Amino acid sequence: MYTQKGKRMAGRPVNHERRAELLDAVVDYTVEHGFDGLTWRPIAAALGESPTTLVHRFGSKDQMLQEVLGRLRERILTATAHTTSEEGADLRVHARAVWERTSDPARGGEFRLFFAVYGRALQAPGPFADFLGHVVADWMTALRRVQGPDVEPAAATRTATLVIATLRGLLLDLLATGDRDRVQDAAEGFLSSL
Repeated sequence: MYTQKGKRMAGRPVNHERRAELLDAVVDYTVEHGFDGLTWRPIAAALGESPTTLVHRFGSKDQMLQEVLGRLRERILTATAHTTSEEGADLRVHARAVWERTSDPARGGEFRLFFAVYGRALQAPGPFADFLGHVVADWMTALRRVQGPDVEPAAATRTATLVIATLRGLLLDLLATGDRDRVQDAAEGFLSSL
């Protein structure tokens, strides 16, 4: 920032707590409204902020969307992290916790957003490189870990891949059809087989 005489002035220090509060509010707004046609003005109006404040805090809309996705990822990982640290936790326990969290009807908006962004990221990977880098890797790491140190790494990776693909496929089916009874029955069958 510069004064009228061209002297450099120090910018305001970043208020990380306020930025985190704004990010959570933006995440909630985006989950409710989606990201197609997302513009600064409606978000700013809904949050009681100016568009300039949001641009200052987040940069471009793509940067903001990356941060929204990162926060959603944090929420999911935090909600299921206890299953990887509990005494005697195993693959079935962790996979069930992930399924219960992701298939919770209260979380439907989060996962509709997740799949919408996933589709966009596959078509235009450049701006979504961070998302694509984490979309499988986060769960893969946790699912390999809960299988224990005695499981051969290639087998642990293969099993983790099948769990991720199956749970995501079931979730996509649930969101697309709303047929909770059928999908839940299939999920129970899968989880019991682990």
